[in-house]
Amino acid sequence: MAPKDTKPVTVAAESDKKKETDPKKLKKKEEEDDSNLSEEDRELKERLETCVSTVLNEKNEANVTIPIRLTALDVIVNELRTATASMTSVPKPLKFLRPHFASIKNLYKTMEKSTDLANDALEFRARLADVLAVLAMTMGKPQDRESLNFKLSGTKDYDTLATKGAASKNAEDNLGSWGHEFVRSLAGEIGQEYTQRVIDGADPDSDEAFKDILAMVHVIVPFHLTHNAEAEAIDLLIEVQRLKFLLQLDSINEHNYQRICLYLIKTASYMSDPDDLQEMFDTAFEIYKKQKQYFDALLVALKMDKLDQISILLSECEDVVVKKQMCLILGRHRVNYEVEDDPDEDELNELIGNEKLSEHFLKVAQDLDVLDPKTPEDIYKSHLAETGGFSRRRDTSGAQVDSARANLASTFVNAFVNAGFGKDKLMTPDSEWLYKNKEHGMMAAAASLGSILLWNVEEGLTQIDKFLYSNEEYVKAGAALAVGVLSSGVRNDADPALALLSEHVEGDSHIMKCSACTGLGIAYAGTGREDVMEMLVPVVESSGGGTTKFMEVALAGLALGMIFVGKCDDTVGGTIVQRLMEATDEELDHSHARYLCLGLALLFLGQMEKADAMMEAVRTIEHKISKYAVIMLETAAYAGSGNVLKVQEMLHQCAEHLTEDAEHQMAAVLGIGLITMGEDVGSEMALRSFDHLLHYCELPIKRAVPLSLAVLNISNPDFAVIDQLSRLSHDPDPEISQNAIMGLGVVSAGTNNSRVAGLLRQLGEFYSKEAGHIFCVRISQGLLHMGKGLLTINPFHADRMLLNGPALGGVLVLLHSCLDLKSTLLDKSHYLLYYLTCAMNPRMLITVNEDIEWRPVTVRVGQAVETVGQAGKPKRITGFQTHTTPVLLGATDRAELGTEEVISVSNILEGVVIVRDNPDYEEPEESKKK
Repeated sequence: MAPKDTKPVTVAAESDKKKETDPKKLKKKEEEDDSNLSEEDRELKERLETCVSTVLNEKNEANVTIPIRLTALDVIVNELRTATASMTSVPKPLKFLRPHFASIKNLYKTMEKSTDLANDALEFRARLADVLAVLAMTMGKPQDRESLNFKLSGTKDYDTLATKGAASKNAEDNLGSWGHEFVRSLAGEIGQEYTQRVIDGADPDSDEAFKDILAMVHVIVPFHLTHNAEAEAIDLLIEVQRLKFLLQLDSINEHNYQRICLYLIKTASYMSDPDDLQEMFDTAFEIYKKQKQYFDALLVALKMDKLDQISILLSECEDVVVKKQMCLILGRHRVNYEVEDDPDEDELNELIGNEKLSEHFLKVAQDLDVLDPKTPEDIYKSHLAETGGFSRRRDTSGAQVDSARANLASTFVNAFVNAGFGKDKLMTPDSEWLYKNKEHGMMAAAASLGSILLWNVEEGLTQIDKFLYSNEEYVKAGAALAVGVLSSGVRNDADPALALLSEHVEGDSHIMKCSACTGLGIAYAGTGREDVMEMLVPVVESSGGGTTKFMEVALAGLALGMIFVGKCDDTVGGTIVQRLMEATDEELDHSHARYLCLGLALLFLGQMEKADAMMEAVRTIEHKISKYAVIMLETAAYAGSGNVLKVQEMLHQCAEHLTEDAEHQMAAVLGIGLITMGEDVGSEMALRSFDHLLHYCELPIKRAVPLSLAVLNISNPDFAVIDQLSRLSHDPDPEISQNAIMGLGVVSAGTNNSRVAGLLRQLGEFYSKEAGHIFCVRISQGLLHMGKGLLTINPFHADRMLLNGPALGGVLVLLHSCLDLKSTLLDKSHYLLYYLTCAMNPRMLITVNEDIEWRPVTVRVGQAVETVGQAGKPKRITGFQTHTTPVLLGATDRAELGTEEVISVSNILEGVVIVRDNPDYEEPEESKKK
């Protein structure tokens, strides 16, 4: 091999020698080049060469004094500056000065050695350094950072002149005047220099070691900001770890703050270090606050989980209308906050408590003409089935016998489809349907009232009340659960859920305890209420009583996880871990132990490194469940963060080939989807990884892939994902196909997608003999038509910036149940499906006036386009259609106002948006004439 390597090198060396030693050919080439030049260019070249020879003064002529050489240098500077203003092509002066770069550099090096120079000679040397810095931009070697070094030397000379009292007029504006391209090139070299100095041992927190380069940064950043290059300014500050400098600048104003903050927020997700991430959000928050953009500042505070900032922002904000819009977003994000000491506190608290949500939702339904209740049969459309379908089959074998299961499925379909509408055809007219079910079926049927009357607490309690006093234990339990479901996400002064369910939590009946704990978990999801915690903690701590008792423990733990979602509460965390450690092997082998682990994981949802200590504690549990719990904790903590290193760790978990005891691998696959959700690049990469997992891994991992696909596209029926799930739904392994069917439901939830509806109808026929599969198909059909297409369970909102903890928690309960369908949803724990109501939200856009009364306006709805870091005012949506509000928004849709008559208080058009008259609006001439 060696001789082969050396040959081309020698040839190259020889050809180099030839180049150098053939002056005739070189001269000839130059003459040819000269003959191609225009008259103007030739004149410029000659002028520059004359100036260079004057500057160099190689013959040391006495009459060529420093002032003369300075004048010649000024000519060069002038030519370079005027040429570098436009960078459409290589500037002519740079091209003509290229051959002289080495000789000018040598002159500078000889001058650099002199220490006691006169003032004019010092100025000459400083100016020479400036010229060399510009020339080195294209002629120097990149790794030498010559451009920066010359600039720094020149700056020192200017400083020396200033201390001598002979400050040069050229020292000011000595960066921007050389043109944008030079400033960009210099910024790149400053970043490299900073990194090098840190590697060499300089302390990144001290300014002393970087004094010279930071002085330049303080000039470059305002230059970039005033020249619409906000992204470059922020990049430079990130590289030199001085982001807080942005807050001291006056160049941030109402024209550019939005672009700066948008870039900061979007770049934050690429920061690997949690402190850097925090700093970027803090900076954006402070800029918004400085610009009095309190609504945007609130969004950033919610993103950072800094709930203590809410009261500060609300007290600083003087505009009542903006306050109302802020309270609407707090309600949408399910933040349990109470406004105090404010003249409008009652109205503001009503908005945070979502008390008008039901009213708005029903009004949208009326506007879209979908108020009529639907029956499960309207959803199944059995009459379209080629084989007579599920409901009209005449043979008595197979699933038909299991009609209790079919009725149970219809109960859930009915509950999901009519969710929030207040009336249906099975439960609200009379109680006949209730008694068409057995035991647990009766419980689910009674609980479905909560879903049908969702958010309408006053009317709902009146209808549910009669069942709370039933003689049937299961009906009573269902009614208790219905009270919890009904209050999901809505705050009521009377606190009915707590008042009605507390006695059952402390009671002796097993089924009442299970339903009351679940009801509290749904009603108070995300509120972090201490009084509810005090009631549920004793249930988690209780021991003995075998696996039946442990089921109560697990469901109480899950409820605590939902109530304190993302709150990292020590009491709850400590209680759950303690109970896991004390549990017997028999208890931990129970299928419901997963819910206790999920409750613990939800506590740290999205809290990243804060879960590390808890993970160490969980690792000490001597049971296979500890692996499962650790992975659940880790993936929940990094949910939606797109953290690549964590995804790699999860893939590493899947590398081991296990056929049993592989629950932790299933959690890891689900975790990949969970970590990358909400981040487009990560989601694309994850989809490719799932293909590999399906090809090369064992069954347990394959079973979790459809669920992970679903997490990536909640309520967003992407063509490719539906295609993949459709293929998996026909897999010979029953668990893969059941999970794929459930996945189809989650992906299409609340969208009425006709393609998925067709696929599910076909699957209903295909699996007509399989009771388990048909139940999954029915549940998915219910999810698909959820709220007659007006609801979504996507946890992201506010233009996909905020991740709603309770919503993701509700979806995770469903997905983790799917990891073992046989002993959870297909057994007697099907009522856990009601946790999905925490994730249900209207996918509507309503515009209201300042008194929160409807005010229809025209809006454009289209696909959202990423505009971060783009120049000018790029279009934020593409392929739009113009509608009059109210309108429905899909997971990837974005809306803009279609008229200039009004302006919106929030710049994100989602949910309930307050609009007010535009004071600058002028009616077009035509309408005036009319």
